[in-house]
Amino acid sequence: MSDFSWEKSYPKGVKWEIEIDRKPVYALLDEAVKKWPNNYVIDFMDKRMTYSELDEQVNRAAKGFQQLGVKKGVHVGLYLPNTPHYIVCFFAILKAGGTVVNYSPLDAERELTHKIEDSETDFIVTLDLEVLYPNIAKLLGKTRLKKIIVGNLKEVLPFPKNFLYPLVKSKEISKVPNNDQHVTYKSLLANDGKFEPVEVKNPDERIAVLQYTGGTTGLPKGAMLSHTNLVAACQQLRAMQQGDDAVLEDGKERTLCVLPLFHIYALTVNMNFGIAGGGELILHPKFELDAVMKDLDKKKPTVFPGVPTMYMAIANHPDVAKYDLSSLKFCASGGAPLPVEVQDHFQKVTGCRLLEGWGMTETSPSGTSTPMTDKRVPGAAGVPVPGVEIRIFNVDDRSQIMPVGEIGEIGIKGPNIMKGYWNKPEATAESFVGDFFMTGDTGYLDEDGYMHIVDRTKDMITSGGFNVYPRIIEEAIFEHPGVEEVTVVGIPDDYRGEAAKAFIKLKQGASEFTLEELREFLKDKLGKHELPTDVEFRPELPKTLVGKLSKKELVEEEKQKYEARKKASA
Repeated sequence: MSDFSWEKSYPKGVKWEIEIDRKPVYALLDEAVKKWPNNYVIDFMDKRMTYSELDEQVNRAAKGFQQLGVKKGVHVGLYLPNTPHYIVCFFAILKAGGTVVNYSPLDAERELTHKIEDSETDFIVTLDLEVLYPNIAKLLGKTRLKKIIVGNLKEVLPFPKNFLYPLVKSKEISKVPNNDQHVTYKSLLANDGKFEPVEVKNPDERIAVLQYTGGTTGLPKGAMLSHTNLVAACQQLRAMQQGDDAVLEDGKERTLCVLPLFHIYALTVNMNFGIAGGGELILHPKFELDAVMKDLDKKKPTVFPGVPTMYMAIANHPDVAKYDLSSLKFCASGGAPLPVEVQDHFQKVTGCRLLEGWGMTETSPSGTSTPMTDKRVPGAAGVPVPGVEIRIFNVDDRSQIMPVGEIGEIGIKGPNIMKGYWNKPEATAESFVGDFFMTGDTGYLDEDGYMHIVDRTKDMITSGGFNVYPRIIEEAIFEHPGVEEVTVVGIPDDYRGEAAKAFIKLKQGASEFTLEELREFLKDKLGKHELPTDVEFRPELPKTLVGKLSKKELVEEEKQKYEARKKASA
């Protein structure tokens, strides 16, 4: 029944129409436990856990949460890096009837306070590390927070291993008080695991996760992701990999999990996707290049989802040729646009196919995915996954749909789209046109249904009356042989209103070049209105915790510089 142009680009055997299971998210784990009880599900610093062992810990934690008072309507925060604690507690909270609220370890006190109060978080799970626990502890008594559940690394690591922590020094461990406001992770699991099952009668409506958006404009908003939203996202991505020539085999895959699980990309693409297929998750607390290279070679992962900066780092590793990466069936890039130069370089150096996809917090985050076919469309973010419909809306008039090949705002519809923003009905209403969520991304669909993302509407530069898209400039600058990373932002300009400035990190051994030399290099690649008016070289560019290049710090710096100049000249 589907006549969408993208279906013809699917791998053989993949159809657009898909039947989504209306079930709780924890059913993904329950079903995997029945099919593959003895398969390994987690490898954390060489400590491995089977599906049946994980199931036992989840059930014990679920009972522990219920004993603390977690039930339907109770929100529990996870303030954790990639350790087994996260996976155990995520599924346990849902089994206990509660809702998960994800917190980033990079959140400052103001942001933590806002999220706790806004989301109505009563309990938070964290570790006794100095970089984590004190940030939450000081909010006891200042917020609605009732109790902190505190774990440690020793309880999830092989013993003995450096006797203390192999990851941190003893001085980096906090002293946790022994009082009613604190619960140890060990005591949370100290029971028989016979929790009281809580029926999820309407998974379309029941909120499984409150996932806060980046907060690039104002305070972060909590996207309400239902059980069905998260299950749908997982099944849609699995459907794209289950054609006649599928390369993934259930029960046999190993995913390198470097992306933080508290981020929606990793939550779905690493954890839920991996568990739904009975795979093993090789957990890394953060992206450390040498540790990643070692595990790519030693532990033979078959799938590695990441962000473009990770693939840049791997491809530019001085000893990349010494590592055996042949176990990888493909790598999946998301979270930020994948520059064509980065994709080409990575594939050439590693011999592994790098596929691009696109999604958002509000889409759980499935959206588009590059089909595993022989066709290659440079610069495209793939095609809409099964069950997802994408339309391109006129930026100035959302009642108009743009024709094939013309740029507009991307709108998306499907069972993976959030219910709305938590306690923000006006923001929710503004974000939808009918059933289509308006993404704030601009792009276009080509005749084969491939989506090409041009930029975020908020990142678009208006220069002398022209719309200038930073990503187009970035792609052109990436063609320069000395450039390793680049991000372009709009800066105040008295004549044009705004102008483009490029921030560049050079490859090792490359020399800086002047603005005039850069403009000369770009003159046959960009229009005059797109040429940068300034360039700055930096040893590192700001990134988010996920590893995406971040523009907001640079925009704020340039704004302050401009205001200081204006003030000085007044």
